Amino acid sequence: MAGVSTATPTLQRSRLRSFVWPREHGAWGLLLVPLLTGAGIGSASGERVIWVLLFAAVALGLFCLRTPVEAWLEISPLRPQNDVERRLIHYSIYTYASVAGLALAVLLGWAHAYGLLLLGAAAATAFSVQAVLRHLGRHTRRRAQWTGAVALTSTAAGAYYLASGHLGRTAVLLWAANWLFAANQIHFVQLRIHSARVGSTAEKLVQGKGFLIHQAVAALVLAFAWQAGWIPGLALLAFAPVFIRGFAWFFASRQPLAVHRLGVSELLYAVVFGVLFVAGYTAHIW
Repeated sequence: MAGVSTATPTLQRSRLRSFVWPREHGAWGLLLVPLLTGAGIGSASGERVIWVLLFAAVALGLFCLRTPVEAWLEISPLRPQNDVERRLIHYSIYTYASVAGLALAVLLGWAHAYGLLLLGAAAATAFSVQAVLRHLGRHTRRRAQWTGAVALTSTAAGAYYLASGHLGRTAVLLWAANWLFAANQIHFVQLRIHSARVGSTAEKLVQGKGFLIHQAVAALVLAFAWQAGWIPGLALLAFAPVFIRGFAWFFASRQPLAVHRLGVSELLYAVVFGVLFVAGYTAHIW
């Protein structure tokens, strides 16, 4: 009985936390790594550092806001069952909305960053399309995640815009590059989950041919961007670790799937990508 009484409060805290804190752990990397790459390449200094921090508050506030709003609208798998949970949801919505709204108001009034409205509209559209895809069933799950990544990686363009003061081709290219990286991670994680019982290289090739095509297309797109002079070649080396990881899996021996370990390793790949991408881009500039 002591074990049950100890576990109950822990489960209750975990349940309450699920109403106010995003449950998609991988989405944190999809949001923050692009934000940091955009800020790093934009070379924020002086008051622009404050603007980037305010933008981070907007992005994090809106990102966290989605969880309690979905619970409030009862479109989330986890729904409130009592007044305590409903009050927590309402307070969370008020807090997140206040933080994001105040930070955005300062950016619009002080920094005159009206380009954020355009980026916000694009992100909102992507999230709306994602919601439709999610309700179509399991067969559209990957496409829904890719569409959601379009919205999350928009922080690269926003952070670059506020760090540099320019919302143009470079901002869009940083957004696109971060999305390509995120799409690779999403596809690989889904492949690993769906191929957990696959052992031989031949079976993996059958199961993962779509992923191989995806990597080949991404490599061609990046090569075209380099040839066109849009992205420096040194920055593109940041994609090498995940490309190598993707190809190496097909020839690796079968190992039990540890989802938590896979999530941690993909987060580390994202951090490495961000560091190499910023270093390669800034080295080219200097």
